[in-house]
Parts: sequence; C-alpha cells; structure tokens
Amino acid sequence: MSTWSIPKLPTLSDLNLREKRVFMRIDVNVPIDPEEGKILDDRRIRVHAQFIRKIVDEYNPALVLGSHQGRPGSQDFTTLEQHAELLAKYSGLSVKYVDDVIGPTAIDEMRSLKPGEVLLLNNLRLASEEIIEGPPERQALTIFAKRIASAVEHYVNDAFATAHRSQPSIVGLPLLLPSAIGPVFEKEMEALSKAISASEPPRVYVLGGKKVIELLRVIETLVRNKAADRILTGGLLAQLFLLAKGVNIGQENIKVLEENGILPYVPRARYLLMRGAPIETPVDFLVKTKESKESTESSKNVYLGNISGVIMDIGEQTAKIYEDLLREAKVIVLRGPMGVIEEESYRRGTLRVLEASMQSKGFVLVAGGHLTSMMSSEWENSSKVHVSLGGNATLLFLSGEELPAIKAMELSAKMFFGW
Repeated sequence: MSTWSIPKLPTLSDLNLREKRVFMRIDVNVPIDPEEGKILDDRRIRVHAQFIRKIVDEYNPALVLGSHQGRPGSQDFTTLEQHAELLAKYSGLSVKYVDDVIGPTAIDEMRSLKPGEVLLLNNLRLASEEIIEGPPERQALTIFAKRIASAVEHYVNDAFATAHRSQPSIVGLPLLLPSAIGPVFEKEMEALSKAISASEPPRVYVLGGKKVIELLRVIETLVRNKAADRILTGGLLAQLFLLAKGVNIGQENIKVLEENGILPYVPRARYLLMRGAPIETPVDFLVKTKESKESTESSKNVYLGNISGVIMDIGEQTAKIYEDLLREAKVIVLRGPMGVIEEESYRRGTLRVLEASMQSKGFVLVAGGHLTSMMSSEWENSSKVHVSLGGNATLLFLSGEELPAIKAMELSAKMFFGW
C-alpha cells in the first residue's frame, strides 16, 4: 500500500519474564450501557484473557495489568471491577482488583504480588497525568510512570488500540524499563504487515459510524500518503461530506450533525474534496419518516435531492455501487457501520458491505468497532480476514502515520537491547 515497512520491535521472547514482576498495558476499553453501567460487548476482554492465561502458564510472572475505560466526562468513564470479573472468568485465573492506580495501596499491592498472581489496577485515566499527551521523554518523567516503574521490573505493551496515543502508560514506561510488545500487539503487527505488503490496487477503505472527527484525521493521512484508491463513506461521515459538497440532506439530518458537534468540520471536509480525495458518498438513503404526530414511524428509500426524514442507512443503489467496488478490491479496510445498526431494520446496508468484502479476492482487515458484532464466525475464522482490536490506531498506521507507541518501543529497544 505504500513504501513504509513494519519496524522490528522486541517481543516477549526478548525479555526474561519468568517469575518477574511485569506491568502489562492492555486495552479492555469496551462499550458501556450509559444507563445501567453494564458492559455491552466484552470481545476485547475475551481476547486479552486468553493471552494473559498463556503468559501466566509460560512465564509464571507476577503480572500487573493496566487499562483505561472511557474518558473523564464521558458516559463510559467508569471503574474496572466488571472488567476484573470478566478477565477472571475468561482466563480461568484469579484476578485481583485494586481500587487505586498509583497511590500507596496500588504500589503496595504491586510490590507484594507473587509469581503466578494477576492484579488489575483501576481505570488508569483516574490519574490526571494519563490523560495528557506528550513525547516519550517527557512522559517518562511523570509521577505516573515513575511510580509504576518503581514497583515492577519489566514493561509489556499489549494495547495496540492505544498505539496512536502518547500517554505515560504507553510511551513513558518503555523508557524506564526493559520492554516488549505483547501477543495481541504482535498479532496486529503481523496483520498490518500482510495488508501493506499487498501493494496491488485497488485499495478500498469503508468508513462509517459516528466517530467523524477521528475518521477525518484518518482520511487526511490517507490522502496525504496516497494510501487509498477509494474511500466509501456511510453514517454521519457520509452526511458531512454530502453537506460539504453542497447537497441538501434535510434539516432533520443537519440538526443531528449539529447535535453531535460535526457542523464545524464542514470546511475541513470540503478542503479534502477540493484536494481530490477519492471519497465516495451515498446516492440514496433509507430514512425514517413520520407523516404526522399520530402516525407510526415508517421507512422508505429516498434519493439525493428528495431527502425528508432521518437518515438511518445507505440506500439500495448505494449498496449496489459499494458492492461492485468492493468485489474488485485487493485490500479492504472496514471501520464503522453504514447505518444505525442498533436497530434491526437498518442493518442491511452494513451487511451487504460486509458480504461483498468477504466475497472479494482481497485481504480484509476489519478495524474493530461495532462491525465485529455483525460478523459470522465463518468470516472471523477465514484466513483472508483479520479482525483487529486496533480501531483508529490500525487505520492511522495503514495510512502511513507514525504511532507514538511504536516509536517509544523502538527507543526502548535501543536503550535496553542496543538495537
């Protein structure tokens, strides 16, 4: 896809972890029900649990785990008690939990941990330094990084999904301790290597969902590095680009963009279009309509120029166009749904995109998110498919952006291994 290569990074085989005290950064940041506070999708926890079990069985370390969950101020910002219970359930191990991050209780628990024991710290973002981004050299000087490093002997980064962040637990600790990437991180890198080595076009990205601001950053990098031949859009992202083209998407949908804080990004989207970004937008949509206050809601397929009602999914013609483009692709990267898949009636567009991707002859990389909930086990287990836990970190790497976690691990390898 481009001329960059996968860097050589230390793995667990490069560290002597046997019966050592290890801090491992994982990513069990999962969807949380905003009303009940319960975990809605525990796939990330299941994946990490199986590898935690393998590490304990092979190396018998005193293993300290750290993860974030949400961000302060967001509805999914919560403690990690549920996560500890699920990690124990899926790993078959006893997972201790401490309601602390870098305070005296947490440090004492880390230092007293015995080989074969596993400890999960509370949400790392309860420590204010963990929210601030900065270069590795600065993050290594934080109280957060120094306190964690004082209680352990090695650092393992197994949180590829956070690799685009530059926070103390991700880039500071590798400069203080002999470090390596973990098995989940390593699997992601292997899949990325496979994706970028498939240099033959067309390279098609399918981007949708609600995380418009993050996806704009990804598109800007893709365009700058000429890493995509087609970018198929859905969800709120598609509506933003249609608005940037001057297309009337209806007042109801403009209001949705406004409520989600997306309208200020219209000029940014327009600039991308003017630079020749290979962006495809829908030609029709499935909308939800309500004729009167008394009437029940109904759905109908409408074309551009005749949109009334709330956009819920891509339309029939758009799905057909996207299917044709995907079947010819050599590399497909999928991130985010085409419609409001939380409602059964509006999943069809996303399913058709998934099916066309699986029917293609190309390598398919599903960059995490809600798409994984719609994939059959047959698709997930296919040798041509990699279901990433990386999310936007995956997309940014594929688009050619340097990831802070990888840079920090390279610096660590020079410091501790002389690479």
